[in-house]
Amino acid sequence: MTATDDLRAEHKGILHMLDVMRALSRHIEAGGTVPAAELTSILDFLKIFADKCHHGKEEDILFPALEAAGMPREGGPIGVMLHEHALGRGLIRDMDAALTSSVGPRSFATPALAYIELLTQHIAKENTVLFPMAEHLLGTPALTAMHEDFERLEEERIGPGRHEAFHRLLDDLAAEYLPE
Repeated sequence: MTATDDLRAEHKGILHMLDVMRALSRHIEAGGTVPAAELTSILDFLKIFADKCHHGKEEDILFPALEAAGMPREGGPIGVMLHEHALGRGLIRDMDAALTSSVGPRSFATPALAYIELLTQHIAKENTVLFPMAEHLLGTPALTAMHEDFERLEEERIGPGRHEAFHRLLDDLAAEYLPE
């Protein structure tokens, strides 16, 4: 498996969580309730899996390798991706603040829907533009070796078994909130 294969596989899980978030947000907007614990679990997924682990792999390993291979940080895809990662972190903070506000989970939907839109477009750009460029620039041997670095980063940042626990959470939430 190469680094870009790993990132694409993680994108599938993240997109699935975005589908869950969309369903929950629409439910909230329609006046329904969602247990705060489930929203907190979603935020943990976003903070730890999507940002700390997935974006960490990109920011700490892939992007520096691309820069070393000649891709500029500013004025190109790396700069755009970093900017969008920062925007996403801001929206996660807004969702987090919504859960602790006096309004409660009702104010969660607006930043959640903005995050869903941002990340859906972000993932499409990475899958169709950045990753093919990385595969061309770096080649399969380098991306295969990079995957081993990804595995080490994941274990250091989130710990053993946590990736699998997030997938179980995602499966549970999808079973509850997504139509068959």
